[in-house]
Amino acid sequence: MLEKLQIIKQRFDEVSDLIIQPDIITDQKRYVELNREYKDLRILMDKREKYLELTNNLNEAESIISEGGDPEMVEMAKMQYDEAKEGIPKLEEEIKVLLIPKDPEDSKNAVVELRAGTGGDEASIFAGDLFRMYTKYCESKGWRVETVDFSEGTNGGFKEIQFEVSGEDVYGTLKFEAGVHRVQRVPQTETQGRVHTSAATVMVFPEAEEFDVEINPKDVRIDFFCSSGPGGQSVNTTYSAVRLTHIPTGLVAQCQDQKSQHKNKEKAFRVLRSRLYDMELAKKMEEDAAKRGSMVSSGDRSAKIRTYNYPQGRVTDHRIGLTLYDLSNIVNGDIQRIIDELQLAENTEKLKANSDVI
Repeated sequence: MLEKLQIIKQRFDEVSDLIIQPDIITDQKRYVELNREYKDLRILMDKREKYLELTNNLNEAESIISEGGDPEMVEMAKMQYDEAKEGIPKLEEEIKVLLIPKDPEDSKNAVVELRAGTGGDEASIFAGDLFRMYTKYCESKGWRVETVDFSEGTNGGFKEIQFEVSGEDVYGTLKFEAGVHRVQRVPQTETQGRVHTSAATVMVFPEAEEFDVEINPKDVRIDFFCSSGPGGQSVNTTYSAVRLTHIPTGLVAQCQDQKSQHKNKEKAFRVLRSRLYDMELAKKMEEDAAKRGSMVSSGDRSAKIRTYNYPQGRVTDHRIGLTLYDLSNIVNGDIQRIIDELQLAENTEKLKANSDVI
């Protein structure tokens, strides 16, 4: 372990030197990449210092105990020995997880899209419930949520809604939410009191930087139209909403959230870049998942990943067989435990795949 940590320290020293070089600072893509690496290595350096402290304490305690002498000193050394002996294996496990090659997309912001699926009006209401759940979760993490575009359901909720989430390691956290979410409950529109199953699809894209994807302006058709929905006097009077069509792929991105046409265009381009970037990423994820036999992040958006059962008050994540009887808190944004379990499952898979390296 100490040998591996020494190699990491050498890389940390190298990166620390590189990020202050003028030629690196002027190369935006390289500078951003190195800054992310520096932040990850800094965490490992802190763990390394703690590891060195514990191993030194262990060696020192062993020496005092073997020499004997003052009983009080020996007693203190035994306590120090026990503490170090217990702490070292835990720390080694934490370091092993940190040594897993990190997905460079994980630290990016995210674009999230919710779409009502089967179930008519009830599916739209459910998509609205999911939007509320994610908004509350993001607030608890201190992340910023900005709506990009939406289409409201007839009886509430959304036929679809798109929003950007900005903060620390957003994509690496929210990517586990991608897939089909099902709800089992008595719809508001049901008069017979029968339980129905409805669905909504969650898509999560890493927000692409300008240097991640180069878009040829000639490949994009830009249409301007009037905003719809709430928004004050400018709605339906000014052509502030923007729709972009990427001709080679047929991908469409639109934004009507801002009153400014320029700001809507900027946001729509961010979404289009992220969609194009995600197309390439989805291919890579499917290849990686096939190699690992991964059930956690397969890139398959048609996979049913989670069921919210209201009559029984339970939420089941089908990928890892996790069932929690805490539905009311979960739909109010308390989804961290589910994400923690999914991250643990993915890290376990990665540890197995990288066991020869770590």
